[in-house]
Formats: sequence, structure tokens, C-alpha cells
Amino acid sequence: MAKYIIQAEEGEHELIEKAREELGLDLSDAEVLITGVGAINIIKSLQGLDRDAELYNIGYAGSANFDLGTWVEVTEVRLNHPNVTYPEPRLTIHNAQCTNCRQAVCYTNCDFVLASDYKDCVFDMELAFIAALGFKNLHSFKYVSDNLSLHSYHELTHGVE
Repeated sequence: MAKYIIQAEEGEHELIEKAREELGLDLSDAEVLITGVGAINIIKSLQGLDRDAELYNIGYAGSANFDLGTWVEVTEVRLNHPNVTYPEPRLTIHNAQCTNCRQAVCYTNCDFVLASDYKDCVFDMELAFIAALGFKNLHSFKYVSDNLSLHSYHELTHGVE
């Protein structure tokens, strides 16, 4: 079975080795796919993959209350439209039983999240779109890069002071 590491940006590449070391993930035979940020890039990049392939989404995420540098294993993903009253779809993510991670819901957004009342969750811009494509063996590990601060995110990921 094919195995892929799905990342939004080239700058997340350093997280692969960190995940191997800190989480004990065996990713040695996985091909890395850099999709670009957002729904359209995800769909264009992944639409041709076999739905039985094993996918590992390893990337940065923001959180209102997880400490910076915390690994989170995502167990469920939801779209996040904060100004709507209808229920958003919920998609379950395969649980790999990571013993060195917190488990949490991931809310996927179209924009960077700067404030939220949601607790014990992370925010990204891709995972719900990956999950919606129907992959049967999807795992997601998020590294908390910021506490909903665009400046902090850029400091960590791009070395901006």
C-alpha cells in the first residue's frame, strides 16, 4: 500500500523528522507531497491518489490553549465557519494511538484564526478538505505553532522577528 506524508508548505518539512523522533512514527517509506494551502490546492494535489493509500497529514496548527510545541493527534475534523448557525460536518480521523500526543478536534478554516472560544482543539487550513476526499487510512498530527497569533506563527515557521 502506498504511504504519503501530506504537508501544505515546504516549511513544514522539518516536522517529519521531529515526528519520527518525538512520536515514533515510521515514515521511512512515505513519499512527501507538498499541496499548498487551502481547499483548491488540496483537491488538485490529492484527487488522483488511491483512496486506500495511507496518508499522514503532519503540519502546523494554531490553538487557543495548547502550549506551543505540543503534538496533537487529530481524532475528528470539522469545517469552521464561526458566523453560521447550521451544524458543520464532522469527519472522524483514523486514530494511530500516539502515546506522546494530546488528542483533539481540528477545525479547518479558510483564513488564519486569531481568536476563538473553542477549547482543547487546533486550527488548520487543510485537514477537513483532505478528509472529505474519502481516504480510508488518514492520520493527522499537528504541531502547535502559535496561540492564534499570526506574528508567532511567522516567527516559528519563517524566522521572522
